[in-house]
Amino acid sequence: MGRDLKGKELGPGVMQRKDGKYSARYTGADGKRHEKYFDKVSEAKKYVALGKLNNDEDVDGRVETLTVDQWYRYWMRTFKSSLAPNTQRNYRDRYERDIKPRIGKMKITDVKAMHCQQIINAMDGRYATSTIYQTYICMGSMLKSAMMNDIIPKQPLNGVVMPKVKKRGAIHFLTVNEQNRFVEAAKKTRNAPQFLLVLQTGLRTGELIGLTWDCVDFDKRTITVEKQMEFRYGQKQWRAAPPKTMSGFRTIPMTDEAYDILRSVYEKRPFRKESPLLEQELEYLDPRSGRTRRFRMKNLVFINFRTGEPTKNSSYDTNLYKICESAGIKPFCMHALRHTFATRCIERGVKPKALQKILGHSNLSTTMDTYVHMTDESIEEAMEIFSKNSTPIL
Repeated sequence: MGRDLKGKELGPGVMQRKDGKYSARYTGADGKRHEKYFDKVSEAKKYVALGKLNNDEDVDGRVETLTVDQWYRYWMRTFKSSLAPNTQRNYRDRYERDIKPRIGKMKITDVKAMHCQQIINAMDGRYATSTIYQTYICMGSMLKSAMMNDIIPKQPLNGVVMPKVKKRGAIHFLTVNEQNRFVEAAKKTRNAPQFLLVLQTGLRTGELIGLTWDCVDFDKRTITVEKQMEFRYGQKQWRAAPPKTMSGFRTIPMTDEAYDILRSVYEKRPFRKESPLLEQELEYLDPRSGRTRRFRMKNLVFINFRTGEPTKNSSYDTNLYKICESAGIKPFCMHALRHTFATRCIERGVKPKALQKILGHSNLSTTMDTYVHMTDESIEEAMEIFSKNSTPIL
């Protein structure tokens, strides 16, 4: 890994010389080292990337006949291999389902804005706006990388018009009355600790499933979020991954109720049913260090009492629907419990910036736009406070 004169890493094959020029080198398919010098670091990086591309067996050294499929595979291996598994999967899904069928066999130099626009137009009305934007991002990032490496002269997406963003529907959260009824009904089920803990912490479902005992500090009364888990039905196996964003790495102080919930679960741990599956070790890439981290599923906090295995997301939702029916409230999914936690925080005066940290949002705007809403009860309470503390003007 080369560096510039200030010690900043420049990437493999690139380094800055004492005279200020940038040395770019790579080993060719013939085993010989190729090296050139450039005034700009961007030019040096392009030289190395293009040289490696010509070496790639998938490309066979013919850049002029490079197809979109070939560039996509090279791009994923070379530029996206360090991404979180979930992010890589999203890129693959969007490419395989929406991009490849239309332009995969085309030479990448022939791709124009109209071809990219056709992909977006075909998705409009059939997919959620967020999914269309994921495809746009995948396609844009892939083609931008091709442009930066002198494979294509300009970015085709610059001429693409995106569909208008549909207005986001209101988030589903429980009123205080609904929450009380839900809690009473949930306490009669075996998954009560999980549901109640989300109402006390705002954990995402994957973060709840992936919570291990080494991330629970009873002395400091904190919960550290550093991974998530999900069951991949296609592969029929559990996968671990880092949080959704870097902000997802966080430490949450326990409320008294959260402490009691976890302490109770910990004390019952020796008596729980455990499947041989729990001996399996999962791994994930920690983007903070670039290192692979591992943990045994036996150390998970929550295990399905019937199977002795982790509980799948869908099982939690199925359980929730039954509880809602028993409580006489409108059915909802697990994420509504996170919404409810955040709503209670705002209603009780928690500052949005603090809530952002607790929830693991990357941007304060996400917290503000999503959760700084007012229920009818809180609006009436606000007006009463205003009325009591206001100075008469007449």
